[in-house]
Amino acid sequence: MKILQFGRTGQVATALRAAAQGRSEIIALSRADCDLADPERLRATILAADCDLVVNAAAFTQVDPAEAAPEAAFAVNARAPAAMAAACAERGLPFAHLSTDAVFDGRTDRAYVETDRAEPINVYGRSKLAGEQAVLAHPRTVVLRISWVFSRYGRNYVSFMLKLARERETLKVVADQFGTPTDGEALADFLVATAPRWAAAPADDPAFGLFHFANAGETSRFDFAKAAIDRDPMTKARLEPTTQAAFAEPAPRPPRSPLDTAKLRAVFGFSPEAWRPAVERTADRLVSTGLAG
Repeated sequence: MKILQFGRTGQVATALRAAAQGRSEIIALSRADCDLADPERLRATILAADCDLVVNAAAFTQVDPAEAAPEAAFAVNARAPAAMAAACAERGLPFAHLSTDAVFDGRTDRAYVETDRAEPINVYGRSKLAGEQAVLAHPRTVVLRISWVFSRYGRNYVSFMLKLARERETLKVVADQFGTPTDGEALADFLVATAPRWAAAPADDPAFGLFHFANAGETSRFDFAKAAIDRDPMTKARLEPTTQAAFAEPAPRPPRSPLDTAKLRAVFGFSPEAWRPAVERTADRLVSTGLAG
């Protein structure tokens, strides 16, 4: 399998390159290689590529800065993937795109399913929803909504909490925001393993469309952090629960956005691991390699 990947240094992009070793050939492009704000450049890159699948692992993921820079967020999260999907359709290539739980407003008493109405409450969520809608207008496109991604790679919630817990005596963590963490390395492995199916599948195959991908179970930001920090013997911080309102962040967050993955299991036979052992394993790896410090 030859995979053209937009995004090279981000968390999921790095995990994808690691997962592909010995299994698939990945051509990973950074923003320096291909400007995401240039739709014609994106089109030309895809039309010229020798590949079986295109994966978009690039995004404007900074939720608070997006509030002050909506044009930049929409350029990367909406217009760029729209151009990618259109070019893939032009060539008859399958296209895999990553989205987010932030397309929901968080006013729910159950896990969200793919058919639930998306009503984002911040610029980041609105830009990602626009990207979803644009790419799903094209055939042979799959969108995977993910949430609270963590891995051994890059700066993410697990690595950041481990670092802070070594530096501070007291660490205040939001306890009134709930969701489903996503193991970025399991996501990368799934994408690489499923690439041959997408490459061979016709447009009406159920493997295309919108899916939720997250670990099993729901948790709070507080318990998410605690599960990681408890694995580090060098932790000195005492965790204290706090509220989202206490942080007064520029962008509002959905208070509860767990993702239901039943459709993923039904179509692909993939059963996500429970979130806690996945977080603990990642924290153990970070601590053992000194990356938590």
